Amino acid sequence: MTTLGTNTAQFSVAVPGKQPGAIVLSWGAATDIGRRRDHNEDSFLATSPIFAVADGMGGHSSGDIASAAVVTRLAESVSTDFTSQDVIEEALMAATLDIAQAADDRQLGVGTTVTGAALTLQAGKPYWDIFNIGDSRVYMFEHNELVQITVDHSVVQELVDAGIISEADAESHPDGNIITRAVGFNAAPMPDYWLLPVRAGLRLLLCSDGLSKEVGSERLRLHLAAGLSASETAQALVDAALAAGGRDNVTVLVVDVVQCGSVSDAPHKGGK
Repeated sequence: MTTLGTNTAQFSVAVPGKQPGAIVLSWGAATDIGRRRDHNEDSFLATSPIFAVADGMGGHSSGDIASAAVVTRLAESVSTDFTSQDVIEEALMAATLDIAQAADDRQLGVGTTVTGAALTLQAGKPYWDIFNIGDSRVYMFEHNELVQITVDHSVVQELVDAGIISEADAESHPDGNIITRAVGFNAAPMPDYWLLPVRAGLRLLLCSDGLSKEVGSERLRLHLAAGLSASETAQALVDAALAAGGRDNVTVLVVDVVQCGSVSDAPHKGGK
C-alpha cells in the first residue's frame, strides 16, 4: 500500500478575495490489512487540496501498484490551493497508463477504485468536488446526520437502482464485490462528480469498502458524532471494521472543516 500525507490537526487555506486562512481544515487517516488478507492493496492521499482513497484489485502486489499509481498521480497534480475536474481527470488518465505498463500480461487485469474530495472554486466560492470511480465511498456528516454522497459503480447498485433488490439485501448479495467502473484495465477513467459547498462544521468520511461492508450507516454516524478528532475518528472506524470481522483491507480518511466563510448552497451533481 501507499500512504501519502500525514494526519494534520490544523491547515489553513486562503480563498482568493477573502482574508488569509478563510478555510481551516483538520484531517486524519488510518488503514489496516484486515483479518483475512495477506496484503494491503489500499492506498490513500491525505494532503490539501486533494484527499483520496483507492482500493486496488488484481491480487497481491498488483492491486497495490494500481492504487499507488492513482494516489501518486493525484499528489503530483497539486500545484495550487485549489484544483479542478480537468486536473483530476488528467491525473487519473496518467495513472491508467502507469497501471497498463506495470500490469503482467498473464493477468486478467489490474485496476483500482478511487474516491475523493478536492477543494475547488465555483464563482469564487470554495467547494468540495467529490469524485468517484468504483465502490469506495464518500459520506457527509453534518448536523448529526450522515449522507452518502457517492453512488457505487457496482452490479449490486444497478440491481438496487432497477428495483430488483432492496438496499438491505444489497449488503449481503453474493455479487457485492463486482464493480462496473475502475481505474485501469486499459480503459479511460470515468469519474462521477458532486459539488458540495465548504462549510464550517462539515465532516467528510472517505473509505474503502472494507469499512462500509463491515460497519452499517448508523454505527458510522455514531462514530462521526462522538466528538473525537479526525485522526481519532479514523482509527476508531478502522477498529470497528476489524471488530466486525475485518474481511478486507480497510482504509478511512476523515476531513473536518473547522472554519470557513458562509456558503449556503445545497450539494448537487456536478461535472461535464
